[in-house]
Amino acid sequence: MAKTLILVGTKKGAFILESDAVRRDWTLKGPFCATWPIQHVIADPASGTIYAAGGNAWFGGAVWKSTDLGGTWTHSSEGLNYGEGAEPVAAAWSLAQGPDGLYAGVEPAGLFKSTDDGETWTHVSGLRDHPTRPNWQPGGGGLILHHIVPHPKDAKKIWVGISSAGVFHSADGGTTWEPRNRGTRADYMPEDQRYPEWGQCVHSLALAPDGSERLYQQNHCGMYRSDDGGKTWTSIEAGLPSTFGFPAAVHPRDPDTLFLLPLNGDIHGRYMPEARAAVWRTRDAGNSWCALRNGLPQQDAYFGVLRQALATDRREPAGVYFGTGGGALFASADEGENWTCLAQHLPTISSVETLVVD
Repeated sequence: MAKTLILVGTKKGAFILESDAVRRDWTLKGPFCATWPIQHVIADPASGTIYAAGGNAWFGGAVWKSTDLGGTWTHSSEGLNYGEGAEPVAAAWSLAQGPDGLYAGVEPAGLFKSTDDGETWTHVSGLRDHPTRPNWQPGGGGLILHHIVPHPKDAKKIWVGISSAGVFHSADGGTTWEPRNRGTRADYMPEDQRYPEWGQCVHSLALAPDGSERLYQQNHCGMYRSDDGGKTWTSIEAGLPSTFGFPAAVHPRDPDTLFLLPLNGDIHGRYMPEARAAVWRTRDAGNSWCALRNGLPQQDAYFGVLRQALATDRREPAGVYFGTGGGALFASADEGENWTCLAQHLPTISSVETLVVD
């Protein structure tokens, strides 16, 4: 039987919503992961294994795993550390399945890899060995590696997003790295330093599905597209209500279609512009945008949406999902044209991802 799963990470554990291919009726299950703070939940589409990155300074960092669609869970932190005498890993913040293993991003910012389905971890030390590392500064939430984008076919290519160090890319499996931030602003820097080589506060990073290495980036200071794997970035914020926001999600098949949730600004509350909720969509790679509002609250919507809390599924038409800081989960089964609230009063939602089982 076909299933569609929404995987939700929250400040008090992981939750799973389950439906069929039609995506009309949903069942909520959870909380899982012993109600640990869970920052990001993903699934390996090939095996169906679900992984959850979590922890905090009290628990430490670990990655939970379920091989039965959430029925049972185990967790491991073996190897998820920088070694004796080094600053401890406070939490695991992000996950990504690459062609040759599972990646985890942690706080303080660093990258780990597992080749045994999350049982043990190896530090990808080349990133923290980069000469800029001693000068990386934390963003408002800390110094966190929060986005990992492996190339889907070339295991040697990987991009990461770090607040507030920027985007870095490796072409050799993580041995060496280079900043890829040319064209992205850092408005908080002095005027003559607004476009540094590194030091930008990237919020979200997404790879288009066509294999062209097109990237989309929501930054603290603008919305951008790169058509060359991040070597150069072009602003695509014209037509949006704000240059500020956190999550961005690509369409599963169309490289020109992107979904975005702008907020009203970094110092004006960080909620829906005019307190009217909308998901913004482009069909032409950011040259124009439209607001999708049908079914979303159009008054008193003073909520925010965090950087991993927007996702699509690979159904036809694609589903789109987002979760709020107030614990509401919204869904569209028609690429954003119409919206339904699937759940309310969950803990603060940190992440939303999907798994389709045919």
